[in-house]
Amino acid sequence: MKNMTTNLLVAASLLALVACSNGVEKQNEEMQAEKTVEMAEVEVAAVDAKADMLKQMDTYRQKAIAVLDVLNTGDGSAVAYINSDKYIQHNLDVADGVAGFGAVLASPPPQGFSAKTHRAFVDGDYAFLHTEYDFFGPKAGFDIFRFENGLIVEHWDNLAAITPPNPSGHTQFDGPTVATDHDKTEANKAIVRQFADEVLVAGNMENLTTLINPNKYIQHNSSVADGLDGFGAAMKNMAENGLVMEYDKVHMLLGEGNFVLLVSEGKFGKGDHVAYYDLFRLEDSQIVEHWDVIQTIPPRSEWKNDNGKF
Repeated sequence: MKNMTTNLLVAASLLALVACSNGVEKQNEEMQAEKTVEMAEVEVAAVDAKADMLKQMDTYRQKAIAVLDVLNTGDGSAVAYINSDKYIQHNLDVADGVAGFGAVLASPPPQGFSAKTHRAFVDGDYAFLHTEYDFFGPKAGFDIFRFENGLIVEHWDNLAAITPPNPSGHTQFDGPTVATDHDKTEANKAIVRQFADEVLVAGNMENLTTLINPNKYIQHNSSVADGLDGFGAAMKNMAENGLVMEYDKVHMLLGEGNFVLLVSEGKFGKGDHVAYYDLFRLEDSQIVEHWDVIQTIPPRSEWKNDNGKF
């Protein structure tokens, strides 16, 4: 009898353990299911956030292009994309505010204006465009627009006369136009920032062939041939003729995918105070292509607004 009682107690204990184990298993399964649902919700939220970001980027891109297209069409409806109460102008030949922009449109040259946007990118609240103009003469230009609450509130640009193709046959506009590698935007911006700080500003060439692909460097500057050899030859020619190309300060760095725009201040030629706008394309963490516009900054007495070039 005693053995039977003991056996029954053992069996009961085993059943209790099995039940407990099953309960723990069920609880674990429920917890895992909840975790899976939570992870799925996070992934859906991330996809939705990315979709919203891409939609906003495209909206900013199209609004910026539309504002420049006013020069082609004369249709002022796109001016509605500019905040009429706050429009900070950094083109020193144009008065501040929407009124300043309107005054330019109201006084076209005999041949009128035109603008052909070759590249348009977005970085956060900034859209930056590479454009071929007829704006008081044929010009190559970069424009930057800053947005607040969906409206343009600030504008920077750099313009220079269009020049013939360079020694390698490249123009100021040809080459790839669509951004790729969007997941590498910040990494590519960091590479260009390192190039600017070390090479352009400090003149340290130690990492030059790491930052620029020595076997593939396509140049669109009208005076410089492709490759690092072309760049070196141009710098040698400038030095022999008493000319300078100095970068003193980086003011802005914007990027989308494999395209990065660098905005800097320095001296060029005979020591003229200039703004440098350099657009770089990257592949496999190296700079492989370059476009630029260099514009002389006029003396303060000639400025039509007080916002400064940068």
